[in-house]
Amino acid sequence: MAGFAGDGMQVVVFRLGSEEYGVDIDLVREIIRRTDVTPVPHAAKAVKGVINLRGKIIAIVDLRARFGLQRRQESPAERIVVVEVAGHLVGVEVDAATEVLRLPPDSIEPPPDVLASEDMADAVMGVGKIDGRLVVLLRLERVLPLADVAKVDQESRG
Repeated sequence: MAGFAGDGMQVVVFRLGSEEYGVDIDLVREIIRRTDVTPVPHAAKAVKGVINLRGKIIAIVDLRARFGLQRRQESPAERIVVVEVAGHLVGVEVDAATEVLRLPPDSIEPPPDVLASEDMADAVMGVGKIDGRLVVLLRLERVLPLADVAKVDQESRG
């Protein structure tokens, strides 16, 4: 990952429920307030739809749906983390974006083997331990349904 170096890794931390997740800060383009999403017919379950972000149409992925979590009541803390993965701008809907952390190399543990499932193999790159907290470090290229996002991108361009 681009954010990992000898001095550690810098991550944007967000919450889904009570769990904290981190993604490489180099992938994050911006964080915006949750906005109305236009549904796209026949999109994959986790692809909530699209938004117009300053003239650019981007797909929105509901990370709760992707992780098989129940939908919760909307909250003013919800955010969309706009990331660039495999040449696609994608909005990732999360419960809250909380902070940017620098994780020293000795605070990052490899993921336990039990975390790997059939459809999310290699999705977790590690677990950061800092101040008594655990932050699950995600490989977005494995988490996001990029084939579905590419299809939505193509359809939105006409």
